[in-house]
Amino acid sequence: MLRLALALFLLIVPNLARATDAGWALLRDGGHIVLLRHAFVTGTTDPANFDIAKCPTQLNLSARGQQQASRIGALFAARAAPIERVLSSRYCRCLDTARIAFETEPEPFAPLDLLKTDPAQKAAQLAAVMAEIRDYSGSVNLVLVTHLENILALTGIAPREGEAVVVAPEGDGLKVLGRVTF
Repeated sequence: MLRLALALFLLIVPNLARATDAGWALLRDGGHIVLLRHAFVTGTTDPANFDIAKCPTQLNLSARGQQQASRIGALFAARAAPIERVLSSRYCRCLDTARIAFETEPEPFAPLDLLKTDPAQKAAQLAAVMAEIRDYSGSVNLVLVTHLENILALTGIAPREGEAVVVAPEGDGLKVLGRVTF
């Protein structure tokens, strides 16, 4: 069993490295959309007393998450991946990931918040995100900091905390161009 696990690990790691290298190559060129999942958090679900306006009532970045967000920003700078704008979910973990990583005040964008459970509201959120993506025509990168569920609904990919998915509009959806892990 240990050998099987090791064999799978050795198969996966090179693929992640290639995916990350390809993602960085795209980001260096600019003009791309980056869906970034927030960095590591302190738990698994928001408390019952959740209030979007009060960070103490939410899951927040852990110390490891703060370090990861800092590493994300350092790697964007070291890899010369230009950033034009940073949009973020209004959740503190996303705003803090953006602030730490890109050393800028992100633009809060409610459609990037956790997806609503009501199907009509969820569809409206996803449509608003897609409209923002389709309208983007900059020559440098646009970063959207959001949540696992949102990225999964938009791309079919379940990124890890702090993972970036580089996308482009294609038909009614998105085409995944690359991924970057931190």
